[in-house]
Order: sequence, then structure tokens, then C-alpha cells
Amino acid sequence: MTVHVRPPVSAEACPALVLNADYRPLSYFPLSLWSWQDAIKAVFLERVNIVSEYDRFVRSPTFEMRLPSVVSLKTYVQPARHPAFTRFNVFLRDRFTCQYCGAHEDLTFDHVIPRSKGGTTTWENVVAACSPCNLRKSDLMPAAAEMWPRQTPYAPELQDLHRNGRHFPPNFLHESWMDYLYWDTELEP
Repeated sequence: MTVHVRPPVSAEACPALVLNADYRPLSYFPLSLWSWQDAIKAVFLERVNIVSEYDRFVRSPTFEMRLPSVVSLKTYVQPARHPAFTRFNVFLRDRFTCQYCGAHEDLTFDHVIPRSKGGTTTWENVVAACSPCNLRKSDLMPAAAEMWPRQTPYAPELQDLHRNGRHFPPNFLHESWMDYLYWDTELEP
């Protein structure tokens, strides 16, 4: 997989990577980024340390400052122990793949045991499914539809999502972020 590392074009395209006090990103999915305005505000409120900067400046009549590209929190934030149950995290757990046919487009989520049959909206009963498969399965039980998920749905640990996320790095990574991210990427200028 190729990720393009390029200089930002404008100040609007200068997000700051936010690291915890231990210099690990607050989150990978989505990647913990702040707008340049939020990063500067945090600097002035003395909540973060600037780790790296862009070659772009913000100026006022009496002040000039390089835009932060990487900031670290001064106070450690305890990471969540269990990932939140969200549509995105279900897709990430299932590697953005329909659990019935293997498609990667037009994903929805499907209740393996339909809600109309007593199924619940939980990690253990929801899988990623493309729209055509979801419509075909409808409110049928897996045996009646002759459709079984490729993997049994489960409640993932954060490490599961991080491991799967290595296959889906963002389209843009600034070169100053690379020392703090673990994606195996081939960088292009």
C-alpha cells in the first residue's frame, strides 16, 4: 500500500497529530488530529508541548509562530480499555469486508440474528455486510437465508482494531508524523 507524504498546501491543510503524554497517538481510528487553530489554542493554554512544526507560520502584528505538526499532551490520558461499539469499528473489525460475499463497497451492518427475531445490536450479533447481501438476507435467520458470516462476530480488543487498521492507513500522512505511527508504508514524495 502506498501513502503519499507531501507538504500541506495551505494552513487549513495543516492538522496537528495529537500524542498522549507517552508520545503515542491518542487514537489511530480515526487518527487523532486537531486543526491548526485547536493546536495553537492548546499551546497557549499550556495543555500541550510542541514536538514538531510545519514550515508555515501564523502571524499577527506583534507575534509570529510556526504551525505545530505534532503536539503531545502534558497530562496522560488513560486510553479506553474496550473499543466503542460504532459502525466504523464494526467495519474495522471486519476489515471493511462483507462477511457474506467478501465485497468491499456499499457496506452496511447486518444483524446475524435479526432484530425481528430477538437479535440485539451487539458486537456478537452484528457484522459488516454489503447492501445486496443485507437485502438478500433480509430478516431471515442464517440457516433460512443460507448465509453465514465468514467469521463469528466478536467483541474486539483495541489491539484487534489496531492490527486491522494497519491495512488501512490514512491517504495523507505528514513526514513529521512518521516517527509516531506504525503503519508499514512505502513513502512517496
